[in-house]
Amino acid sequence: MTQINAYINFNGQCREAMRFYQQCLGGELNLQKISESPMAAQMPSEKGGEILHGTLISNAIVIMASDISAALFVKGNNVNLCLQCSSKQELENFFESLSAAGHISTPLHQTFWGATYGEFTDRFGINWILNYSKN
Repeated sequence: MTQINAYINFNGQCREAMRFYQQCLGGELNLQKISESPMAAQMPSEKGGEILHGTLISNAIVIMASDISAALFVKGNNVNLCLQCSSKQELENFFESLSAAGHISTPLHQTFWGATYGEFTDRFGINWILNYSKN
């Protein structure tokens, strides 16, 4: 099923924020630290405890989040629309049409978590994350 979720970026507060949202909304919270990922070797050791990816699922509510570097964090660009696609073809079609006349920041590629993934800002200034995973 194709679905759009909020994806929130934090400046080192992802764990605290997601635990707060879980207390308020209930549900299951999964947090992956940078140190627990293949990206750990590419990052400074002091970033290891920060969150690479978090997901809170409570009934029909899905919130995803991560920590980003202070240099990239700007209030206002910290919320993205994340489009979870139901097929690779659907992802490619949406990526091509939605990113037209926008700015592609991360071209579509295969990820270490087994998904096809890309990011862009559309022509209206809205940040999008597109993801397709067979699982």
